[in-house]
Amino acid sequence: MTEAGTGTESEADGGRQGAALPPYWPLLLVAAAVVPGVLLFVVGRWGDAPAVQAWRTVCLAVTVQATPFLLLGTALSGAINAFVPERVFQRVLPRRAALAVPVAGVAGVVLPGCECASVPVAGSLIGRGVPPAAAFAFLLSAPAINPVVLTATAIAFPGQPAMVLARLLASLVTAVVMGWLWLRFGKAEWLRPVVREQHGGHRDGRSRWDEFRRGFQHDFLHAGGFLVLGAMAAATFNVAVPRSVLDTFAGSPWLSVLFLAGLAVLLAVCSEADAFLAASLTAFPAVARLVFMVVGPMVDLKLIALQAGTFGRAFAVRFSAATVVVAVACSALVGGVLL
Repeated sequence: MTEAGTGTESEADGGRQGAALPPYWPLLLVAAAVVPGVLLFVVGRWGDAPAVQAWRTVCLAVTVQATPFLLLGTALSGAINAFVPERVFQRVLPRRAALAVPVAGVAGVVLPGCECASVPVAGSLIGRGVPPAAAFAFLLSAPAINPVVLTATAIAFPGQPAMVLARLLASLVTAVVMGWLWLRFGKAEWLRPVVREQHGGHRDGRSRWDEFRRGFQHDFLHAGGFLVLGAMAAATFNVAVPRSVLDTFAGSPWLSVLFLAGLAVLLAVCSEADAFLAASLTAFPAVARLVFMVVGPMVDLKLIALQAGTFGRAFAVRFSAATVVVAVACSALVGGVLL
């Protein structure tokens, strides 16, 4: 077995890591998502058309339902990053990497985190000596099966506990399988040396609270922008796409699965909110909507960019492609049994 190494730290790599996304990227996302909606509200008679009214209703409903969970999820993620030291993870993980992978995957159940935050957290864990395979299992599981996400899923699918259980099992199995696959096939040259910022001296309570505040603001701006953009895309999808096109994909189990898997990658909706979008896609079968909720928190456009900036492009391309295949397969198997 070949385990990818952790490498050494360098300031040059740190600069490239920070350049993965420009600092004003969240504001651009929010502007791109909000401006079209504002225009629709002020276009006069066209804004009163039934199709536009339906669009506004779906967009507003998805955003309002998901925002409280987004706030809670990003707050908890920021608190963990600021107040929970990395050595806690090292103490609870077995020394054997093969056993550390499922333990790290299960840790995602009790440690909430947004997928935007899971990438730097995984990088910091590797920088502190956690096996990369275990860090990657945690990277995939934490945003997909934490309590906030599961609670949001239960509310989005009332009276359907099987959907919550299916999401939990499919996401956990995907994370563990991907960790083991990296443990077996991962190569050191695919993983760029991970940079960990060193903090000099003892961090007092005030600095920790400042770190929490900055992390919360960063994560909420990122996730909030994608949430609004995703809500608008979902509303447009429900209103503008002809019923005949939906019937073409929704009528075929495999086409519907592949279509929603690709849609999850493109929409890049935060995991605390994607269940409400999935619930709005009523034309599609339950298994396809499960695929949407499993693939989205693990692979989307923003995560690919974040992974490329943190671990390198060679890693991001291979890992993301393999994750999509494993997530679709696990979702189809678990959903076929439970849903």
